[in-house]
Amino acid sequence: MHDTAMFLGEEFFKTYLSDSEGKTIVDVGAQDVNGSLRSVAPANNDYIGIDFVEGKGVDLVFDDPYTLPFDDEAADVVVCSSCFEHSEFFWLLFNDILRILKPGGLFYLNVPSNGTFHKYPVDCWRFYPDSGVALQNWGRRSGYRTILLESFIGNQQFHGWNDFVGILLKDEAAADQFPMRMQNEMPGFTNGLIYDGTILEVAKQEDQYIKFDKDPQDQKLLLFFRLQKRLHAAVQKTISNYPSIFKRSSS
Repeated sequence: MHDTAMFLGEEFFKTYLSDSEGKTIVDVGAQDVNGSLRSVAPANNDYIGIDFVEGKGVDLVFDDPYTLPFDDEAADVVVCSSCFEHSEFFWLLFNDILRILKPGGLFYLNVPSNGTFHKYPVDCWRFYPDSGVALQNWGRRSGYRTILLESFIGNQQFHGWNDFVGILLKDEAAADQFPMRMQNEMPGFTNGLIYDGTILEVAKQEDQYIKFDKDPQDQKLLLFFRLQKRLHAAVQKTISNYPSIFKRSSS
């Protein structure tokens, strides 16, 4: 698990489940690979990790990636970090996550918005700022009353990943139970959307996003290094064209 995935998962728990007890938390894609959200989840809850393979942090192994091994409305919270990009048909997995959530259940989703091609066993998707609204709309089209409480793109840290984060609620009737938002306390993000009592739609104008930015951090860094390279080339060309001047100044 990369650094921002762990940090953002911890912020989710602090914001939405800080005082929770006795909740059933299901972690989809739970194998502990350089860290697990289990380590930052609130204590006194029933944390169940599921994955396709056995391993550290995995309590249940399931064979069908689109049928989770739980009864309907069995979970209070489902978390899924760095997993949807590896799901060929993530919208089917999303529907089954909604199936196992209780009506007031929360779904925390973290998916890369950039990054290297990393097969586990496949690498199919990246999520952009409108992806959370698209998932909300797919859930509603599938017969649920799903709403997106918030979404944003997190800033990079050491490992260089920009993570899309979306918090979805299975049934809009429970929205008043969750007044806090991660974005209220977290400075490092762009392109935020927040539910304010009206079902979110794809933003038509730039000013509808919180901290709108059309250029991903990767592009900004690439532009910086390109400019740096051009500046270096220009300096070297100037030195080669006027060697006598630079020779005198250096002496």
